[in-house]
Amino acid sequence: MDSNGFVKSEIKNNIAEITFHHPKSNSLPANLLSGLKSAIDSLGELKEVKVIVLKSEGKTFCAGASFDELLSLKSFEESKEFFLGFARVINAMRKSPQLIIAQVHGKTIGGGVGIIAATDYAIASKNADVRLSELSIGIAPFVIGPAVERKIGKSAFAEMSIDAEWKSPEWAFSKGLFSKITEDEENLSRAVNNLAEKLSAYSREAISELKATLWENTENWDLLLTERAEKSGKLALTDFTQNLLREFKKK
Repeated sequence: MDSNGFVKSEIKNNIAEITFHHPKSNSLPANLLSGLKSAIDSLGELKEVKVIVLKSEGKTFCAGASFDELLSLKSFEESKEFFLGFARVINAMRKSPQLIIAQVHGKTIGGGVGIIAATDYAIASKNADVRLSELSIGIAPFVIGPAVERKIGKSAFAEMSIDAEWKSPEWAFSKGLFSKITEDEENLSRAVNNLAEKLSAYSREAISELKATLWENTENWDLLLTERAEKSGKLALTDFTQNLLREFKKK
C-alpha cells in the first residue's frame, strides 16, 4: 500500500468517481489535498461528466488534517500553504459544474467534515459520526467554517466547534449535513449509485445552472478562505498546538 496515500478517479456512463486513501485513517496531507483539487478541476472540464461521487477507502471516511504534516511545519508560509490546501479543495468543489455526491461510510473529523459540507448531497451510513476537533488542539475550524456553516447554519456550526465531541449521523442528518442515512455500507453504495445514475440522465446544462444557483453568494470565498488559512496557519505554529500534537502522537 502506498504510504503517501492516493487519489484516483474513473469515469463510467457520465459518472465520475473520485476515491482517496491514506494509511493513517484517511488523513489529508498536502499531496492528497493537491490530488483532490486536481481531480475535481480536471473532471470539471469534461462535458460528458455530469455527476461526481466522492468516497474513500478504509474504515474511516476522513481523519482531517494530517497531524504528521502539522508537526513538520516550520514557518508561517508553510503553515498557511498547508491550510490553503483545504481552501483549494473546497473552492474547486464549489466551482465544479458537476453535482458532487459524498459517500460517507465511516467517521469523519475536522477538515473532512468541511469536505463533506462542500459536496452538494451527502449520503452516509449509520457508522458516520462526525466531529470538529480543531478547538481542542488549539486551532479552530476557520477554513472549513464557511462550508460547514452554509450547510448546517451558524448555531449548529457553533455547537460542533465549541463542544468538540462526536456527533451522531442522526444529528448530522437533522442539521442538514447528511441528506440521507442508510443502514450499512451495502445500502449506502446502492443509494449513492442509484442517485448518481438518475442524475447522469439529466441535462448537463440544467445541472450546471442548478449548481451555480446552489452556490450563489459565495463568490468571495477565494479571498475569504485565504484569510481563514492565514488564521489557522498562525495558530498551528503556536507552542500550545505543537505540544498538544506531540502529546497526541505519543498515545
